[in-house]
Amino acid sequence: MQITVTDPVEKIPYVGKIYAQRLARLGIMSARDLLYHFPFRYQDYTQTTKINLLAPDRDVAVQGKIIQIGNIRTKWGKFLTKAAVADESGAIEVIWFNQPYLTQTLKEGVRVGLAGKVENFGGKTSLISPDFEVLEEGAVPTHTAGLVSVYPETARLTSKWLRSRIRSLLDSVDVKEFIPEEIRQERGLLPLRESLEKIHFPKKFSDIEKARQRFALEELLLFNLRSLKQRLVWEKQKTPLPISYDRFREKVDRFVEKLPFSLTKAQKSVLDEIFRDLGGEKPMNRLLQGDVGSGKTVVAAVAAYLTHLNGAKTVFMAPTEILADQHFQTLSSLLSPSGIKVAINTGSRKTDQPDDFDLWVGTHALFYKEEDFQKVGLVVIDEQHRFGVKQRAQLLQKTGSAMIPHLLTLTATPIPRTLALTVYGDLDLSVLDELPPGRKRIKTFVVPAQKREDGYRWIRQRVKAGDQTFVICPLIEESVAESMQQVKAATAEFEVISKIMPDVRVGLLHGRMKSPEKTKTMDSFKRGEIGVLVSTPVVEVGIDVPNATIMVVEAAERFGLASLHQLRGRVGRGEKESFCFLFAEKESAESIDRLRALEQNESGFQLAELDLKRRGPGEIYGVKQHGLTELKVADLTDSRLLKDAQEAARSVFQGDFPLKDYPELEVELERFSTSLIEPN
Repeated sequence: MQITVTDPVEKIPYVGKIYAQRLARLGIMSARDLLYHFPFRYQDYTQTTKINLLAPDRDVAVQGKIIQIGNIRTKWGKFLTKAAVADESGAIEVIWFNQPYLTQTLKEGVRVGLAGKVENFGGKTSLISPDFEVLEEGAVPTHTAGLVSVYPETARLTSKWLRSRIRSLLDSVDVKEFIPEEIRQERGLLPLRESLEKIHFPKKFSDIEKARQRFALEELLLFNLRSLKQRLVWEKQKTPLPISYDRFREKVDRFVEKLPFSLTKAQKSVLDEIFRDLGGEKPMNRLLQGDVGSGKTVVAAVAAYLTHLNGAKTVFMAPTEILADQHFQTLSSLLSPSGIKVAINTGSRKTDQPDDFDLWVGTHALFYKEEDFQKVGLVVIDEQHRFGVKQRAQLLQKTGSAMIPHLLTLTATPIPRTLALTVYGDLDLSVLDELPPGRKRIKTFVVPAQKREDGYRWIRQRVKAGDQTFVICPLIEESVAESMQQVKAATAEFEVISKIMPDVRVGLLHGRMKSPEKTKTMDSFKRGEIGVLVSTPVVEVGIDVPNATIMVVEAAERFGLASLHQLRGRVGRGEKESFCFLFAEKESAESIDRLRALEQNESGFQLAELDLKRRGPGEIYGVKQHGLTELKVADLTDSRLLKDAQEAARSVFQGDFPLKDYPELEVELERFSTSLIEPN
């Protein structure tokens, strides 16, 4: 029976409904998914060992003939299957536990391959629970010789079973190449079928490397093609109205001069890029990437002011109520003196008479506002990884026009440029790589367990002297949604610190609290009434309290360096000297060494590079939303590979290899695009 890659796994022989359910737990739904379920390591059984040379505590492969086999029931009611297997050099005992049915397959006189661990059992040198296969005349062993693939498994689904099904599938499936021949040959990439064969059933280690090169470029090529396709769709849109800077240059310059601080060179350079975009016929789609405290909100405020001068409105979207409220206050203080009316719309706060306002600040509640926004020229989205593509589209639809307004997205997540061009390939990229003058270095310390008590004693003295402190609780799981475990951890920490500091007012903040309660706690902290604020990692993003000078992170080793850097950026916003204390829960040499990078490094971008090299893309906050977890092979620290994939994707879109001439590539791109994870 001919199987296609799009067929559901149930159509593969010997799979059926029960195994399909088990495969689904591994995300394997189709024949293609099974082919792309790659091994994570290989057991080296390239050398077959003679039985008389076997020694305990070694993984070995042997071949021989079964000279005796039978089942024994133990006094505890369990079964032992015992066999004696011999080659020309000697014999060895082989033991399997609770598999009495093996005697139906393994009979005396049958030649078998065995692979597994040699151990002492009952005083004898034995092979314990080895993989086995009957050796047919002329057949190549799959499980007990050569480089044997080991796969991510799940309950009652072994690597041996997966190998068997993948072997059978490769022999029967219709696999079509989809990377254009010229792109493949220019980069020395293997064809698809050969790559699948070599990654699952390699003859030598160099086979694995060649196959991985092909799949790495394939993944990044599809990722870049998806981004370029989205960019193409966006560039075909037209703006509701061009927003001219030249007409209002003097007013904008006066507005900037009246700001309570001077703009950095980086801010001025980014504003020039934004002004150019706003004056164009196609809508802006720009990502503004800036370290914590680099002044992204001010840049957005200047863009909103110019939008207002051109007779259009701005919508500003924030991921949490706390952050939306903070943006509302910041933008009001910057823009209200110039006559711009700022409104807010969150789950707990709403402003009436929407048409009377020039700038709307809000959270997801903006999606559910009854009226559309009229005459919107600019949409700003803060921390864009918190919002999915569908949500952004939903917001743009509410702008009350068939035309698309300009879109400016902000992120403090420092992603290395080579990676950012892949992750955000559909956006133009601006970077604020300069902090405002006067920002003091935050002194950072990794605190060992034996000094923890002294650390909290010192913090208590500082708080009593008027400083304020954040205590961030352990990260339970990297997720936009907050788990109950995190809430419980924060509550327990709140109780511990309340006992340690009985003469200090301690506050608690987490995402499961009701909005009025969160606002009340945050306002109390901002006014200095709360000395120590215990918080979960989710709600802290963007909180700005100038009097907060101490940041404590519990179980800091659970966080990525980029996330810790963002947490650290919540302090040091005023004139006082500021501190960040990293308490490690598990003090391994590796985790302490990694955390010490924060003691020595102030650049979020450099820390992100370190994170990427040490721990992979999953540690960069929010990459799951970009589908990077779909990349199984590509090494995202390989800047040459990233660049190569970008160039190959551009050659497709610039017409060298038009998609319409490569229907297989178009189908694969559509499949890849729809498989990427969309946040809730």
